[in-house]
Parts: sequence; C-alpha cells; structure tokens
Amino acid sequence: MKKRRLTSVMGIAAAACMMVSGISAFAAEEVVYDSMNPPIVQVEGGKLRGFMNGNTYSFLGIQYATAERFGQPQPVEPWEGVKDAQVYGPVCPTNLMTGVSSDEFVWPHRYYPSNETCQYLNVWTQHLDETAKKPVMVFMHGGAFSNGASNETVAYDGKNLSEFGDVVVVTLNHRLNVLGCLNLEAYGEEYENSGNTGMADIVAALEWVQDNIEQFGGDPDNVTIFGQSGGSGKVVTLMHMPEAEGLFHKAIAESSGTASVLLPEESTKITELTLQNLGLDESEVDKLKEVPYYDLLEAADAALATVKQEVGRNISWRPLQDDEYVMTEYCDFADEIPFIAGTNFSERSSTVFIGDGRKNEWTDEETHDNLVEMYGDNADAIIEEFNRLFPEKKTADAYFYAPSYRNNVRSALTAKIESGTNAPVYNYLFAFEAPVNGGVTPFHCAELIYVFHNVELPDLTIATGGTQECLDMQDVVAQAWVNFAYTGNPSQEGLEWVPYSEVENSTMVFDVNSECKILDDQNMVDLMTKK
Repeated sequence: MKKRRLTSVMGIAAAACMMVSGISAFAAEEVVYDSMNPPIVQVEGGKLRGFMNGNTYSFLGIQYATAERFGQPQPVEPWEGVKDAQVYGPVCPTNLMTGVSSDEFVWPHRYYPSNETCQYLNVWTQHLDETAKKPVMVFMHGGAFSNGASNETVAYDGKNLSEFGDVVVVTLNHRLNVLGCLNLEAYGEEYENSGNTGMADIVAALEWVQDNIEQFGGDPDNVTIFGQSGGSGKVVTLMHMPEAEGLFHKAIAESSGTASVLLPEESTKITELTLQNLGLDESEVDKLKEVPYYDLLEAADAALATVKQEVGRNISWRPLQDDEYVMTEYCDFADEIPFIAGTNFSERSSTVFIGDGRKNEWTDEETHDNLVEMYGDNADAIIEEFNRLFPEKKTADAYFYAPSYRNNVRSALTAKIESGTNAPVYNYLFAFEAPVNGGVTPFHCAELIYVFHNVELPDLTIATGGTQECLDMQDVVAQAWVNFAYTGNPSQEGLEWVPYSEVENSTMVFDVNSECKILDDQNMVDLMTKK
C-alpha cells in the first residue's frame, strides 16, 4: 500500500499549527497518509477529508458556492465536523445524451449525475503546506456554455499533471445553458446579472481559490487559468470582466481564443421567446423558477434557435456582453496577463470525422484527387504551400488541416496585442498524429490528453496508441504548460518558445520533432477558405 509522508522541520510549534489547519501531525515530526489515514484540510467553512491517489493529495467535489435558479452564487454555509471530498460533485444538467459520439474511442467520456446546484471543484496537489507556494492551474472545461463538466472526460483528471509539474491543479463545474445565461434583468432587481450566472460561478470558484488554495500548498498570487474550446472562451471572457481582476495571473486559450458573447438585444429576445414558448407573460416570470428543467431548456433552446436565425450569426448559449459585468474591450488588468492561444492541426476535420480511414495509404493520385474534390482549382497551390510549411508531413495531411481555427487564433492574439498588452503572447499548433486507427490527426480536444500528462491512463493509452512517441509528446506539452504556470514563459530546455508578434508569426509546432518556427500559413489558409 502506497503511503505519502510529510516530514516537518519546523518543530512542535509548526506541528501545532498544522493541527489547527486540519492536518494531523505526530510529535515524531512525521505524518503518514494512506487509505486508513486520509488527509484532512481546513478551508473556509469547515474541514474536508480527501484521499491519497499514489503520491497525490486528492480532494474532489468541494462545494465552492451555492445558488438558487437564476440567482448569484452565495457562500456555502459552514459545517460541523469533517465533510468528505472524495468523489466528484454533481454536474450541471444539460441535454440528455441518447447516442454515442463519433469520437468516443479516441476521446472517452464519463457521464455523471446532474443537479442545478453544481458549484463544485476538485483539487490535486503534492503539498499540504501553506508555505509551499506552488503554481495553481485552474482548468475550465469545454462544451461551449451548453454542456460539459470538470470530469466529463477521462483526460480531465488532474493527478498526473500535478505530479509531473509539482503544481496544484483545480477543475470546476459551473452553471450552463439556460441556467447560466438566461437574461432576466428586465424583470426585477432579484434577477440582476442573471445573464451571466455561469461566469459568476467561475468568478466565485476563483475567489474560493484565492481564499483557500494555500491550504493545499498553492500560491494565490500565481494562478494560471486554462481552458479548451468553450473553456477557451471562458478564459478570454474573464479578461473582459472587472470582477475577475486579481484572481488569476496567466491565461491559456486552447482551440480558440475569442470571447464569444450574446449581445443585450439578442439575450432580451431569447428571454421573451422563452416565456412565450412556455405560455407565460411578463407578469409570470417568477414561474420560471419552478418550471421543470428539461421543459425550461426545451423552450429556451427553441427561443435561441429562432433568434439565431433572425440575427444571422452563429449564436449559442454564451455570456452576456453588457459592458458592466462583461466588457466589450479587454480590461486594463489584462495588459499584464501573459497569454497563450493555439489550435489543433485538424480540429473538427480530423480523420476521426472525415476521410476513409486510409489517409496514410493514399497514393499520390488519390491524395491529389481528394484535395481537388475538397478545394477545386486551389488544390495544386495548397499542395505546394503545405509541403513548404510542413515538409515532414505527408501531402495527404493537407486534406485534414483546419484553416478557420488558425484564423480565429491569429485574430485572438492580434486583439490581445492591440489591446496594449505589456505581457508576451504565444501561439502554438498541436500537430502530433496519434498512432491508432491508421493514424488519427489531432482532433478538437486531442492536446488535452498530453497537457494533463494522461497518456498512461488505461483508456487513454488505448485512445492514443500509448507509444514512446506519445509518452515523449506528453512530457513536452505538459512541461510547456507547467513552465508557463511557474514563470509566464513556456520555453523549456532545448525548446525555446518565441513570443508571437504581428510581424513574425512565431508558432510552437508540437509534433514528433517539436519546434518553434515562423508559420506563415496565411496564404494557404486563404486558399483553403476561399469560396
């Protein structure tokens, strides 16, 4: 049975302090934690009992706030005794899953009990010493603002990243969809900021981190937020929120980098139509608190779809940009936030989703014919550009490149620079092909397996192929994220990562042979996206 030992060098006085903080200590200056003696930590509100997972202190399902439907998050009531923090907390309700997703094999999911009270977070750490001051990495899950959870996929487990980087890893749940974004402000003061209750939950979680993370060995003055897809949007949105000032110090946006928002007139119309769809008038708005969740979601989703068609832009459940809680421009404090934004090579055009599964067997003629079918008269120019940019790749890989995502990330980096940033910004392209199923080009989410250093989790060993190249890849990617969390510079020994600028598009290309280079792919992207 593995045991974790905490040796004190501070004497009896320090041991006494440890007892006050909820950590048991022996006069023999040594604490032994195992399954029979799990770690206990004092946080605001009471004591929490976690568990040992190998060498990692793990605390799951910590409630950081509570809230009524459409209300703002409130502090959790203090409790007596010791509360278990050993299993994940409930996730936010979303649309019911009735089928198996096409990427399930390479991106295995976990579906979990849901509850409207879903403000829970998880902590993995190597220290329960308030003086440890380790970097804190807070992850925000994907799924836009419609679905997802902190434990939705196997890859989100924070244990291995914590161990690899000696960092404190935090993941969190928050309100989504109609619960996190329905704007009822026009119907009374009690609904103030109801269009942003999801983002308010995230702020409450970051405030909890500020108030409590030292008890887990973390440094509240060195917090990095990172998120992928919808989580990327949450990361960037936080830099547009005055309420978030001082709650984080570095930011990483994966597979995007833009703050997708609803405009006031859009959110107002969605609410009006939601009431109509439920047969309610404005005087009956309070009845929305009692409507069964799935009836409410169906009515609100239908309203959202109608407004999407009317406004002619691709809107979804998103934060409300009201220039009070969420600003149009970056907040001044964001000028000091170092920023990474990047994308995957294939995103939603991976071999998981398109092609015949024989990409690595295509003849030159098949490759050319497939690219002509996709890009018409631009195919030959695209082939020439692709082979210049990626000489180590097969020409067939051009078929799976995701050009629009490159444009989105470039725009996000440029916007951060033009906001007057005093901190560096960095760009990456995750291009590593997993040696499984004939070769899986990097799909939307793929890099997270490597960021969280989780290739060796059984399901993910199968999903990635688990080769030595996969293991090496996770070391390189996770080290970059960890170094950024420590210093704001993601460079590592033997692999310098040069900041991005509008003049020189320095991009870290993560692949079998990773390198930072000028990736001037705009011409190819234009050819691929030309109508």
